[in-house]
Amino acid sequence: MNWRVIVAGTVMLGLALAGQAEAQKKRLAMGCTANASSHFAYCVGQAKAINSVVADVDVTVVETGATVDNLKRMLKNTIDYGLITSDQVYLAHKGESTFKDTPFADIRNLWYYTVSAVYISVREETGIKTIADLTGKKFSPGFRGTATEKMTEATLTHLGIKPEWVRGGASDLVDAIKDKRIVGYAKAADGFRLDASMMDIATTTPLRVLSYSDDQVKKVKEQYPYFPWLRVPAGSIKGMGEFWTEGVVVGFAAPKSLPNDLAYKLVKAVMEDKEHQKGAFKGLAEDMAKVTLELSLSPLHAGAIKYYQEKGLKVPDHLVPPEAR
Repeated sequence: MNWRVIVAGTVMLGLALAGQAEAQKKRLAMGCTANASSHFAYCVGQAKAINSVVADVDVTVVETGATVDNLKRMLKNTIDYGLITSDQVYLAHKGESTFKDTPFADIRNLWYYTVSAVYISVREETGIKTIADLTGKKFSPGFRGTATEKMTEATLTHLGIKPEWVRGGASDLVDAIKDKRIVGYAKAADGFRLDASMMDIATTTPLRVLSYSDDQVKKVKEQYPYFPWLRVPAGSIKGMGEFWTEGVVVGFAAPKSLPNDLAYKLVKAVMEDKEHQKGAFKGLAEDMAKVTLELSLSPLHAGAIKYYQEKGLKVPDHLVPPEAR
């Protein structure tokens, strides 16, 4: 047989096998957040981490309205897994608050990667110095569909603070602050660092971060015990000492219908390949497994539990769902 025919045949076979392997990859749609958020960069880094070590998976990042939007999409099976916060997954699992009419009992935590402060920021020139001063002012509780939006609105309402709420997506709200159409907004940070959208605003519009008083913290804790509170270290915000603000425990969850082997592979890839994630998101927790097992408020996915237990970690009983017992 002509050697050229043999070589050509070998090349064609190799291409065919490569194409077949590519076609057999499980394509997963990951719901993220707005691309103006620092957390979007984390999603990209996470997808790279998974795609680089899990040969039979191809993760695509989908820009969404973040936590609440992602939970609704997972409930409708339009994304495979998504970015969430511990409090909203808890409420969805319990069928409470926003999810009273659309409970999501089958939602399961995979991992948490950061505890981020939620900063209430206003334009300095407004003269607003306390959270109570927001009453009557045009203010956004957060990007539409985010956990920040729901938490901030519930918190301020419970405290009797009544801004004129303004809703919108990331670019709309950032522009509205720059154009002086609203006084400010609430936004999850990059750990304790200013978020990318806050940095964008601050380049042209000086911002002031507002703090909660001890009495306000106590009052909200009594009503919403599942909202995280953080004592922001001095110096995290220029010119500010320690202060109280709400926070979000941010991670990823999936419906329990996500195959256990896939959930296991996702968690393993994320826990064991942090290079891409750390480069994308400076606020990445040093020990994500510890954060996950200590701060999850609702059950973990059975595939995630398998990974944590293989590593010799104790999974609390309240995080083990019926299908994993």
